[in-house]
Amino acid sequence: MSRPGGLAALLLGLLLADAARAGAPEQRVLSTIAFGSCAHQSRTQAFWTPLLASRPDLFVFAGDNIYADTYDRALKQKKYQQLAAHPGYQELLRTCPVLATWDDHDYGLNDSGGEFRKKEESQELFLDFFGEPADSPRRRQPGVYDAHIFGPPGRRVQVILLDTRYFRSPLKMLAHRVPGGGRYRANRDRSATLLGTNQWAWLEEQLRKPADLRLLVSSIQVVAQDHDWEHWMNFPNERGRLFNLIKSTGAQGVVVLSGDRHHAELSRHPSAIGYPLYDLTASGFNMARGGRVEEPNRYRVGTLYPQNHFGLVRVDWAAKDPLVTLEIRDLKGKPVIQEQFPLSLLRAPAAP
Repeated sequence: MSRPGGLAALLLGLLLADAARAGAPEQRVLSTIAFGSCAHQSRTQAFWTPLLASRPDLFVFAGDNIYADTYDRALKQKKYQQLAAHPGYQELLRTCPVLATWDDHDYGLNDSGGEFRKKEESQELFLDFFGEPADSPRRRQPGVYDAHIFGPPGRRVQVILLDTRYFRSPLKMLAHRVPGGGRYRANRDRSATLLGTNQWAWLEEQLRKPADLRLLVSSIQVVAQDHDWEHWMNFPNERGRLFNLIKSTGAQGVVVLSGDRHHAELSRHPSAIGYPLYDLTASGFNMARGGRVEEPNRYRVGTLYPQNHFGLVRVDWAAKDPLVTLEIRDLKGKPVIQEQFPLSLLRAPAAP
């Protein structure tokens, strides 16, 4: 497969050089993780300045990293290069490691899933752009799912990047749409899948690995269930399977990071996995809807934020019970959504 060339190769080289100076990425203690989604390559990217000012130890793209929406390979490459050429992105690569998964617009077409006929080509372009090594398992598997563990025991952060596009079964359309509402209803077919057989088996292996905090990156929302757009509730059996898998593996410390919705919000399910499951949605680097937005979400904590933004996960490891802070920040770097809790909250109670 082709490897990154030109500017992309230069930027990758800078990243690897910085990583070498700082030690292997897996040895880093992550105290600040920045993330987000929905970055149109042709729009102003003012979010880089406040995001870089937060001094992240790691950056995670949660999908719609570009807006390609095309079958044309050359056009998609051109759009990736628009992102690569942005000074903010270049500075990011000099600052910290970058991890990524995709959503519909960089994977294929709007709301596309397993039926997208150029998905193998899309995967090659994605992996080339993000500098995936030639011997990486991601080069040999269908789908871009991936996982990394950072830090020593006691400060160990696992980042699990799901692929919610490559294997996804068809969506079910609503028979009657409400004006301004969504398009989709639940697909309750037990043969329907969101992650596919191999990714489910891989995810179980990942959840069994030791970690203190696990960031489960899903391009679509996991916890929110009341709207009729894309989310895990389009496939309720798969959503239930995810909850059951987290419980059955005994995985502690799970927090979901999601995107897709073109606004920011924090959701909290009190009982799905035996301890509170938070889902921080950061969806609108430069594609947030703006204006007045109302969308039902029984699990929302606080208010929805409809302007452009980015997300942060901050961990105070010095505290006896490490403090986790989930934040959405506006383009001035001001927190507009914030929730703080001790890491011990993300533990299932011991059996009596």
